[in-house]
Amino acid sequence: MLSYDELTPPERALWDAFPEGRRVDLRTGSPGEDRVAEGAQWGTGRTVRAAVIAALLLGANTAQPGAVAVLRLAGARISGHLNLAGAQVAHALWLEDCWFEEGVDLSGASTQSIAIVGSRVPGVEAGMIRMEGRLDLRRSRLESGSPSPFHRRTTALSLINAHVSGAVTLNAAEVVAPGEWAVSAGGLVAEGGVYCKDGFVAHGEIRLMGAQLPGGLHMEGALVEHPGPRGVVLALDNAVASVLLFTGGFTANGTVHLRGAQVSDNVSFQGAVLNGPPDGRRPALTATLLRAVDFDFLPARPPSGSVDLRAAQVSYLHESERSWPEVVELDGFVYGSVKVAESGEPRDAAGQVRPVADRLAWIRRSPGYSPQPYEQLASWYRSVGHDDDARRVLLAKQRHRRRTLSVLARAWGHLLDMTVGYGYRPWLAGVWLLALTLLGTLSFGTHAPTPVKPGEAAPFQPLVYTLDLLIPIGGLGQRTAWYWSDGSLQWLAYLLIAFGWVLTTAVIAGVTRTLQKN
Repeated sequence: MLSYDELTPPERALWDAFPEGRRVDLRTGSPGEDRVAEGAQWGTGRTVRAAVIAALLLGANTAQPGAVAVLRLAGARISGHLNLAGAQVAHALWLEDCWFEEGVDLSGASTQSIAIVGSRVPGVEAGMIRMEGRLDLRRSRLESGSPSPFHRRTTALSLINAHVSGAVTLNAAEVVAPGEWAVSAGGLVAEGGVYCKDGFVAHGEIRLMGAQLPGGLHMEGALVEHPGPRGVVLALDNAVASVLLFTGGFTANGTVHLRGAQVSDNVSFQGAVLNGPPDGRRPALTATLLRAVDFDFLPARPPSGSVDLRAAQVSYLHESERSWPEVVELDGFVYGSVKVAESGEPRDAAGQVRPVADRLAWIRRSPGYSPQPYEQLASWYRSVGHDDDARRVLLAKQRHRRRTLSVLARAWGHLLDMTVGYGYRPWLAGVWLLALTLLGTLSFGTHAPTPVKPGEAAPFQPLVYTLDLLIPIGGLGQRTAWYWSDGSLQWLAYLLIAFGWVLTTAVIAGVTRTLQKN
């Protein structure tokens, strides 16, 4: 137990100020001398032992009546290891512009609000912490410390399974663990949300898998880079949040993982830069199984890597012509509405429907063939009253599918395409019928046929005769009453009969396919 006589002058000042919640400011007022980066040079006049801070927070000096005890310290060099692991801390902690010699251990502790602002700390371990208040790390530089006891990985900030009743604020902070886990916060519950704005920088992976963020994740203008071997800079797999905001120039030099995330409102990448991992072989964004209301995918430029939206579901998709990279995985992606924004146009102004050719080009960015993206797009076109565009999409689906079939099946597919457009262009059958009827009428009208039974046949009519050849069902009495001695005209009659059967079969097959699918 520390005694008052053992304390240094700055420690005595802190000891005396603590019961009344007064701040002890050891800064000199000279910008050059107060730079936190030079804190290792600060002498004994600005040094406070971590053991003194721990002793005060654990009740070494009781509060004065009518005052709230709070530890407030600025401009100090904190020597030793601040160890509050498993402690019950009833007082708030506020440290500003401090330089820590060793890391901070809050694992398993129960605390009030903690603020370590504008400081340099070689690692904060706060796994399993229960905090009644907020965790404020604004403007601080958190460097990788010793491996966390929860996962044996080097990390700069550990919040595994932590519960914070307020917000976790990292605005303008720099978290440094290149190639490692900059922030390890799987299972974090931050009721007030997580804020990484105003120039926040992370060197290493940010891990928020399974986190619960009722106040959302706010990363406007943040930079995340230097991922580990997986190439992932931000992992939010199976997280639950109100909003995920990666806007205002948010830059990710690695993969952003949103697999299975559940977002009750908005996921926004408006103005973001998604560069993907440095090797260029892995995706820039993985959002498989994502669930969200609004998905604003309006980055500043097309992502450098692929985008994976397989099995994701969103109510509203906001996008523009520069939203998509060369490869977009769309199988199973379901959206209720699509809004398009022009370059520089705000999201709320979006609304026009892009040409169907552009939409089909978007689907073709997805590797291989899958029917679902086509069917989803056609369903959306029908919902907005663009039935013709829906049919064009379904026709494109059949043409894409045809490339996956055998030679004979492809040949039959080409025939269906030419004659009735797979049932989505039935008017083509009328064009073929008109053309063949005109060909037969003109060809047969210039010659005289021979009656099968002289004196019994009805008068020869070239138009009726041609229709009789083309229509395989029933009969008009001309085909069986006349024949041609001219071999070329007789072969033309045979060909028209064959075309009639092929055309009828194609019409039936195409219409049946259309009725079955729709």
